[in-house]
Amino acid sequence: MGKKKNKKEKKGKGAEKTNLKTEKNLEKRQKKELLAKGEDDIEALIAEFQENDRKLTEVQEEKTAPPSPRCSMTLTAHPDRDELILFGGEFSKGNKTYVYNDLYVYNIKHDNWSLMKAPNPPPPRNSHQTVAVKQGGGQLWIFGGEFESPSQSQFYHYRELWVLHLQKKQWEKVNAPNSPSARSGHRMVQFKKSLVVFGGFHDNTRSYKYYNDVYTFDLENYQWTKLLPSGTPPPPRSGCQMVVTNNGVVIYGGYSKEKVKRDLDKGITHTDMFLLTPDTKAADASDPKAWKWVQLKQGGIRPNPRCGFSLAQIGPNKALLFGGVHDEEDESDDDDEADLEGMFFNDLYTLDLDKTRWHELELRGTKVAERKRRRKKKDNATDDAVQESDTEDSMEEESSDIAEKVQKLVVDSNPTDNAPMETNESVFSLSQGGAAAQNKAELFTDMDSIMKTGTTSEMADESESEPFVPCSRMNALTAVKNNTLYLYGGMYEIGEKQITLSDFYSLDLHRLDEFKTIIENTNAQEEEWEDASSEEDDEEEDEDSEMEEGMPDIEADEPASDYFSRTRDFWFDLAEKNSKEEGDTLNTKQLKKLASMMAKMYHKEQTKE
Repeated sequence: MGKKKNKKEKKGKGAEKTNLKTEKNLEKRQKKELLAKGEDDIEALIAEFQENDRKLTEVQEEKTAPPSPRCSMTLTAHPDRDELILFGGEFSKGNKTYVYNDLYVYNIKHDNWSLMKAPNPPPPRNSHQTVAVKQGGGQLWIFGGEFESPSQSQFYHYRELWVLHLQKKQWEKVNAPNSPSARSGHRMVQFKKSLVVFGGFHDNTRSYKYYNDVYTFDLENYQWTKLLPSGTPPPPRSGCQMVVTNNGVVIYGGYSKEKVKRDLDKGITHTDMFLLTPDTKAADASDPKAWKWVQLKQGGIRPNPRCGFSLAQIGPNKALLFGGVHDEEDESDDDDEADLEGMFFNDLYTLDLDKTRWHELELRGTKVAERKRRRKKKDNATDDAVQESDTEDSMEEESSDIAEKVQKLVVDSNPTDNAPMETNESVFSLSQGGAAAQNKAELFTDMDSIMKTGTTSEMADESESEPFVPCSRMNALTAVKNNTLYLYGGMYEIGEKQITLSDFYSLDLHRLDEFKTIIENTNAQEEEWEDASSEEDDEEEDEDSEMEEGMPDIEADEPASDYFSRTRDFWFDLAEKNSKEEGDTLNTKQLKKLASMMAKMYHKEQTKE
């Protein structure tokens, strides 16, 4: 005799059926909307891209212009050659979005780009992750990402794992079971002989989910393993950054959203730091539980809260952070849904991974002013003067300058050369006098400057010419090769416009003087943006005006509660009608609540000044 199902189980099954029915109704409605826009279902769009790619039967590689503007792609250093590999990305010009699966190769030595096409590539995507490894003649591994339809109304998240065999120039889709769920905005690094994947999110326009799960992929056995670390894990997030140490993987920052009300989300910028490390006390190192989470305490001068920053590993125990954005709410906005304004950054920080200590990085500059002064001194000196060396640290040279001034002061001093000086807190100004007095003034000024700031007045003059740093942005790509940091693209906002950059820079990590421009920032897209919201706003205004025609009038000085009590039947009928159109099944209590919300929102909109 079978067991009798209890009421809770029946209720759960009923809710599940209702959710499935609602999902199907929403899908039907979406398909109708797509037909009206003349756009195919998103899976059909992806299949069309793949069908076109199948027509390619052999590898094609040709020199080309730099990539067109795009963001959310990946830039990866080749494991063996002096090359950088750029894959995928998206470009939005307001009313239309393009997603790519192009693969570009930048030759560092020759400063040129190549477009490489190989048969059966991954379909177009952005917000994926890539890792290059040395094994098998060099491999580029790609996991996850998303595809966005041209109208920006559909999203598809991938859970595929691909590898490009760099030596053979051959794509391979790796079908390994137990992979992470479909996602984008995750992070992936190589730790020893495995790929480590953490976090990310999934969004289908109706609901979203952020992840904090972690997987490893064995590069030798081609097997996925979901880790079950002990300790408290990081909260779910996407867009964090990960770097590798001898002890494990460091995870920093990120972004997530949480539901505040039914139609209102709140963004969260994470600033915490965690270490995912193998548990040395575990009996079996291959056990998914043989890992642990450790929250790290951060010291030093920390970056202020931001997301969309870049974090490049520039050594076994050091990382460099650049840029990002912090959203600030407009406090003057009285609406429930506050307007956000992004503050973009282009500052630099270094992170000591051993001590988890931050340092703000100021580039040294090229010292052009100093070299000019040296050459001028040399021209005025005797022919047998010793040539000066162009060292990175100018402190020793400035000290020799002071010694020269002391010697000149002794040689040139005589009673007639003394001149009165006006002093104000060790700042000297000459009223009149000869060379000795001037040298003496310069000497004491420099000595005082060194005591207070560690630099001389000449060094201070030099610092007035600030070293070049790329403009503020988020989501810039970074890669390190041959002790040089390469920084490519990103995006920033001007009002409602999202400007996608395609500029390219390098920074010598030994000299740390200033960024060198490889591709200039032209800001060409500022004129190309076509506002996607204008047509939508017109449609919404038409719908609003049609809806307002049948609304009950609001009496003079009538409170919202009184207005709803007087017009309750109208709003209840409207709530019931809307819920049916949306495919929602609401009970009487839920309909009353929805009716009240709609009435109060309408009252607020009509009575606001």
